Amino acid sequence: MKKLRALIIDDERLAREEIKEHIRNCSFIELIGEAADADEAEDQIRSLQPDLIFLDIQMPERSGLDLLESLDEIPAVIFTTAYDQYAAKAFDLNALDYLVKPVRKERFEQAVAKLRMKLTSPENRSYRQNIFTREGDRFYFIKAEDIYLIESAGNYARLHTRERKHYIRRSLNQLEKSLDPDTFFRVGRTEIINVHFIKEIVNQPKGKIMVTLDSGDTIEVSGRQSAAFKNKNMI
Repeated sequence: MKKLRALIIDDERLAREEIKEHIRNCSFIELIGEAADADEAEDQIRSLQPDLIFLDIQMPERSGLDLLESLDEIPAVIFTTAYDQYAAKAFDLNALDYLVKPVRKERFEQAVAKLRMKLTSPENRSYRQNIFTREGDRFYFIKAEDIYLIESAGNYARLHTRERKHYIRRSLNQLEKSLDPDTFFRVGRTEIINVHFIKEIVNQPKGKIMVTLDSGDTIEVSGRQSAAFKNKNMI
């Protein structure tokens, strides 16, 4: 397995040095940068494209959670925090793991071992693999492959999964550009579907088609997009 390219994000210099020392003793992680705040981190994530970030949850101005909410594509995350209450929240986020400061050698080794097991299969980073969203005081990582329908909802997009509906402050145009076009198809002005959830396709008058998803949702595809759908050899 190739080395994982990691970025440390923490407003405390000593905390960054602590993680760096642990990384030096880890043969499969390569440190490619560090950032002292969310703004700097956002720039580095977009330019360096790390595989992994060690992310402090609580930082001045913008928190680690604020940072995640601003990203189109989220690397693997191991949270770092000085407070156990935020560690519990990290698990709600389905993060790979969390580390409570000061970080013990044993806990770091456990976290990176868990990471290595989870990342044995390389992902296609060309398209968004997961979506981060916050709803009130709850935070979620949503796997793109679990979304069967995306609908426009004013200034938000509504993401449908088998478990629940989520809202994200993104337009359908923004999401469409970041999602795998072999999986997600824009059926009209206000909806995108995951083609892997299609249960039935019925031809309609004037060349249109009607799509029924596993969820039971029935969606009429616009005339223009019906032609595009057929040209993609999906029916």
